[in-house]
Amino acid sequence: MIEAVNLTKSFKSGVAVDHINFYIEPGEIVGMLGPNGAGKSTTIAMLSTLIPPTEGDVLLHQKSVLKDQNLLRKVLGVVPQEIALYGDLTAKENLFFFGNLYKIPKKQLNERVEIVLEQIGLENETKKLVKHYSGGMKRRLNIGVALLHEPQYLIMDEPTVGIDPQSRNHILETVKKLNEQSNTAIIYTSHYMEEVEYLCNRIYIMDQGRIIASGSKDEIKAILSSENTVVVKVNNNSNAFMNELFNQPILTNIKADEDKINFTIAKGVNFLPNLLSLCERHNVLLKSFQMEEPTLEDVFLHLTGRALRN
Repeated sequence: MIEAVNLTKSFKSGVAVDHINFYIEPGEIVGMLGPNGAGKSTTIAMLSTLIPPTEGDVLLHQKSVLKDQNLLRKVLGVVPQEIALYGDLTAKENLFFFGNLYKIPKKQLNERVEIVLEQIGLENETKKLVKHYSGGMKRRLNIGVALLHEPQYLIMDEPTVGIDPQSRNHILETVKKLNEQSNTAIIYTSHYMEEVEYLCNRIYIMDQGRIIASGSKDEIKAILSSENTVVVKVNNNSNAFMNELFNQPILTNIKADEDKINFTIAKGVNFLPNLLSLCERHNVLLKSFQMEEPTLEDVFLHLTGRALRN
């Protein structure tokens, strides 16, 4: 098990990570969510021994990683948010280069390169230079590099940013298969809530350098157990209509996307008559009104008060 104990990082500009505690058990996928600037990247950098904490420690099986960083580096793979590959090399050449940095014996490395290429779906794309790869292919190879030494723990920092749906789906299936077949524990950060919903056993939500919520998906969603999400579709939407809707004190987390509007409301409150009256006053046609259970994104917005991409 990896544990972060009172992990803290301060810079001249302020405290980026503020005495956080969390753990990752072998074989589980843990999601880490938070708005930009919440401290996720700094936390990952400390967890992967790239930067030292100001206070606190990282423990691997109750042994301090600060005292011996190689303890963790031998069993940890990191998929960075930025592509970390050599464009003038092929996929195979990249994998052999990084495999040598891991000091994997030659015979074993030959086997691992072939296995990894198949895992990431690039076994038929080995002769092309990486600089000619699509964004999705580069992302998959980025993951392949982290898998070469068969890590017990894997950090994946937004591995599907800016890629096509097919590559994204392949990466998600690869992550799930890797976890199920190899029992690899994975720390997964993403700006896509549906990815976290699909993959993760447990979730930590960070904001302003602190962990503000943690638990299973059901436990996180239970934070809004007293509320429902309402999805409304309208025609002839107007600024005046939206301004009056935003001023309704019983509604929270209001989001509008053209003619689709989402908001949360306390369970048991019947807002439909008010909404119909509001639509009539502003000559807005109500097409549908649907009540839903709170989503992970609803809880996130409730806790942080901002959209994930802000």
